[in-house]
Amino acid sequence: MKTPTPKNFQVPGFKASGIACGLKKNGAKDLALILSTTPAVAAGVFTKNRVQAASVVLSRRTVKKAVPIRAIVVNSGNANACIGAQGMIDCKNLINRLAQELAISKDEILIASTGVIGVPLPPDTLTDGVPKLVETCSAKGMNDAAEAIMTTDLTRKTAVARFSIGKNKIVLGGIAKGSGMIHPNMATMLGFVQTNARIDYPTLQAALNEANEASFNSITVDGDMSTNDTFIVLANGQAGNKPIKRGSKEYAEFTAQLTKVSKSLAFQIVEDGEGATKFVTVKVTGAKTKNHAKKIASSVATSSLVKTALFGEDPNWGRIICAIGYAGVPVQPERIVIRLNGATLFENDNPTKHASMVSLRRKMQKPEVIIAIDLNQGKESAEMYTCDFSYDYVKINAEYTT
Repeated sequence: MKTPTPKNFQVPGFKASGIACGLKKNGAKDLALILSTTPAVAAGVFTKNRVQAASVVLSRRTVKKAVPIRAIVVNSGNANACIGAQGMIDCKNLINRLAQELAISKDEILIASTGVIGVPLPPDTLTDGVPKLVETCSAKGMNDAAEAIMTTDLTRKTAVARFSIGKNKIVLGGIAKGSGMIHPNMATMLGFVQTNARIDYPTLQAALNEANEASFNSITVDGDMSTNDTFIVLANGQAGNKPIKRGSKEYAEFTAQLTKVSKSLAFQIVEDGEGATKFVTVKVTGAKTKNHAKKIASSVATSSLVKTALFGEDPNWGRIICAIGYAGVPVQPERIVIRLNGATLFENDNPTKHASMVSLRRKMQKPEVIIAIDLNQGKESAEMYTCDFSYDYVKINAEYTT
């Protein structure tokens, strides 16, 4: 599976830039700006890790105030996390410098960081890059911003959706980063979506929560949750549509399109999972509750033994049934049916004749694998999206700080 991405996109009333300011030793872009030409409504979701970067603390606090937002500034190459009071000082210094350069209030700026944890930022490196960051900001700068937020990512991640509300044309465009340390809640990633739709804060936050649950909260690469997860949506209202109201058909359409963009970005993260060779969907049906289905899907999707078997193209269904059993959900093994790319591996509490077929190994050679689990206990379902574990995953993470 390869999720299509736009070559570049523009959202009316938004500009962006991405520059190299010296955080990354290889000279790659490491500082990004997303700017709304008019005040925008902001909604956000953040990591549930109890240990949080200063950027998360600040941006969560600002979003909850429901104040108008003009800009998001993002650095990569350094998480600015777990370095004591200096982390908050550095965040505020960067925000203050950007506010001066843009001639806006510091309260109109959100901030995010990603990279190595526990390493102090080099003094003045980020603030010294602000003039160039602002000078190069343009309507065509989203790709530069997408590149500037990357860490171990192999490719930039972008997505766009266009639709209409009445006579008003709506654009949703987003960028994201993520490759390793990916796990709900949310997933370990940064994501930023901009739209010209007119929508108030409570309604936008509700739509974001729905979209996030179906996308970033449904992916896992390695089961590790970061200190820096941030997903923010900005809406500047320049489309001129009547305000979108929760429960309306316009809300349903907006949420569906936001989910589409979010899923595209989330799938690109899984496809770019560190060392990944396969995109894997774990689909659970027949559960008593939605929560039961999600727990089992997550248990299978995060199993290191399942993921290594997928890389080795080994149809070891025993690892799947084991992960189902320790998910903390009441199940009846005799009712469970497990299928892999359409071939039935397990049913009636027994392996089937297909469990060790040579043809099954051929099915597993495909770049996309679907593990379908029917519990036959109810009507609820859920999906999780993941990738395999390869030799390269170990190599990348064994040498991450070097």
